Amino acid sequence: MASANLTRAETAERSRAVTVRSYRVELDLRGAPDAGSTCFATTTTVEFTAAADATWLDFLGAGVESVVLNGEPVPVRYDGARIALSGLREHNVVTVVAAAEYSRSGEGLHRYVDPADGQTYLYTQYEPADARRVFACFEQPDLKAPFTFVVSAPAKWQVLSNQHVAESESIGDAQKVVFAPTLPISTYITAIVAGPYHHAESSWSRNELAVPLAVLCRASLARYLDADTIFEVTRQGMDFYADHFGYPYPFGKYDQVFVPEYNLGAMENPGCVTFTEAYVFRGAATAAQYQARANTILHEMAHMWFGDLVTMKWWDDLWLKESFADYMGSLVSAEATEWTDAWVAFANRRKAWAYLQDQLPTTHPIVADIVDLEAAKLNFDGITYAKGAGVLKQLVAYVGRDAFFEGARRYFRRHAFGNTTLADLLTELSATSGRDLSGWARAWLQTTGVSTLMLEDAGEGRSAIVQTPARPHRLAVGHYDFDEAGDLVCRQRVEVDLEAERTPIESVAAPLILLNDADLTYAKVRLDPRSLETVEHSLDRVVDPLARGLIWSALWNATRDSELTAARYLSMVRGFAVAEPNPALLAALLANAPYAIEHFLPAASRSRQRRVWLEAAWTAVFAATPGSGEQLAWARAVAAAATVDDAHAADLRAILDGTGPAPVGLPLDPDLRWQMWTALAATGHAEPADLDGELARDDTGSGRTAHLRALAARPLAAVKAQAWSAVFSDTALSNEHLDATIAGFRAGAHRDLIAPYDDDYFVALRAVWSERSIEIARRIVVGLFPAGNTLGPCDRWLDAHADAPAALRRLVIEQRDHLARDLRARGFNG
Repeated sequence: MASANLTRAETAERSRAVTVRSYRVELDLRGAPDAGSTCFATTTTVEFTAAADATWLDFLGAGVESVVLNGEPVPVRYDGARIALSGLREHNVVTVVAAAEYSRSGEGLHRYVDPADGQTYLYTQYEPADARRVFACFEQPDLKAPFTFVVSAPAKWQVLSNQHVAESESIGDAQKVVFAPTLPISTYITAIVAGPYHHAESSWSRNELAVPLAVLCRASLARYLDADTIFEVTRQGMDFYADHFGYPYPFGKYDQVFVPEYNLGAMENPGCVTFTEAYVFRGAATAAQYQARANTILHEMAHMWFGDLVTMKWWDDLWLKESFADYMGSLVSAEATEWTDAWVAFANRRKAWAYLQDQLPTTHPIVADIVDLEAAKLNFDGITYAKGAGVLKQLVAYVGRDAFFEGARRYFRRHAFGNTTLADLLTELSATSGRDLSGWARAWLQTTGVSTLMLEDAGEGRSAIVQTPARPHRLAVGHYDFDEAGDLVCRQRVEVDLEAERTPIESVAAPLILLNDADLTYAKVRLDPRSLETVEHSLDRVVDPLARGLIWSALWNATRDSELTAARYLSMVRGFAVAEPNPALLAALLANAPYAIEHFLPAASRSRQRRVWLEAAWTAVFAATPGSGEQLAWARAVAAAATVDDAHAADLRAILDGTGPAPVGLPLDPDLRWQMWTALAATGHAEPADLDGELARDDTGSGRTAHLRALAARPLAAVKAQAWSAVFSDTALSNEHLDATIAGFRAGAHRDLIAPYDDDYFVALRAVWSERSIEIARRIVVGLFPAGNTLGPCDRWLDAHADAPAALRRLVIEQRDHLARDLRARGFNG
């Protein structure tokens, strides 16, 4: 409904008129284990002052039973999204009694029933504006207040919120838990977690401050939870932030809860951080997975200060928290944990996300123009996170590390429990650095696009760096040569300031000249012809992992931009990936290679390259060190490659049923087995009975999701029709089951089976957007976009639907741009 999409203008007006003093939220979750119970009782009491006669509370639920304003019952005026209030005094108390709905989309209060033991689990997820799905509130980040949560739940459940339990009492087979009031926080970071969660405890202390730590997950995952490792990273992060932020951790306890069917990687609810349970590894995991989890833990912890203690005024300044947290996740990983090469993953993978997003027609400045909540929902993207973090890394180099952290400390002290904009941060950083940062902000925070840097031979031993478009950069130029052992090492590094399109530099001849060496700025880099020839034959001789990461990034960007042939890129991946010791770089290569085959090669070339890649991965997994992370990574690559080529279908089946040799030391955990079964299903070598048999071995939540995906992957017209129907008509599908169905529908090299649905996709778009939640609608719009050979159908839809919601058009325009890039690349590689 239109009134659910709050705008910046109207929330700003409400903020001028309303000051919130406190909330008391009472939730009755005793009926949650009953699958037939779709709703729960929610009662909200809000104290606030008003400078206007009327305002509204936000609520998305089944209905509003009563509204009591200043002690008097008033008529309920509720349009499904807003509860109208009028006749306000200067000081007001309103109590709303309503019915809210349990969620299966990951928005609001999500309910999950664990098939392993039948237990029910609940958790909340609100960002940017889904607290209103659980309780009536002023749903905007700049109306902060203390919250007191009161939760009634089954007796044996764990019940958590942002604060510690103040009191609890047993009521028959239930319990009533009253939490201590929070400090002033925004609605979107309040949290409730309830269910029979497994619970591990520890603590961290510094001087007089003691912080209880807890890690929780579903009971059926308890045997996989490596709580000690998680606590170690948590303490390392707490130590770093205590040393550098100068503001004691303000939220009392620190719980970290790993939850099922989660839409995000994690969410920074103060004192009650939630994570995807994909970070609880059910089997073997690569070093890249552990590094990514540590990064996420540290990213969310940084939010306790950047985002929770000090919060952006509106979603325009979302970057104020996300860019900082993304930067801190890598910085603290590199300096305080065992993941000392975290900046390699940042340079190669995180910034790849930013470069991709920044080249779309829908790109936006880091400080974005967010007019409403639908726009905010789509702005949790590569610009806000990765580009912002990359630019902050450059800012730290520009103003100096000491000035940066002193500015942050002043920012926290001045704005604690308040709301800010870009200007507030620049004020503090300018004061501590002695630099006027307004020009820097205009160049980097308020513009769009990514510069491309190239080295130009100016003749007579002279060189110049050419950039398009021109922006101010401070970067390093590395000159690499072979040492006595045959390794490529940096012989000379020169730092250069760029502003113009063309900047002469002092350069010496070298086999490899790497622009933006050490990754000091945000830019795409092209290799000059001699450097490209060098890395094509000797990339594995580059000793520095960050330099290798930057080279691989340059090669991938050139391939995406149709300046390097996909075949040449694939040849380098096959030649060097087997010897790549950095887990993050290996993971990126194993993802990029099949993407290049499926997206950038013309149809006539794909079959051969699929087979070549499958054989390369097959050879690598048997050659890898038994039981190593590299072996596991290659095994997953084999399963992915086998989804589009069945040359090893019989071998995979033999490995799965134990009649054929598996790579020595390879752990055949449930997730890897499901990947192999999905490959067999997608190529027509697995029947439903096979998949049912695997489900009997792994009848868990993850197993059921994987089973659904594998069933939908079978290359039969009737199967695709059933999957398509489920996506659009089965509104009971959870977020994860929806994703699994879409993934199965798209699996394998079967464009002929799904092309008949192209027209239906465009016909359904408007209804999907209006009838489904934005999270579910986004998954459908993006997941089912037709990968055809022409832009015509998409262009016709865009022309005919100029009046479509801006967020929907943005998604379609972005998918169109991805397809246009694919089509250009296929022409280039033809």
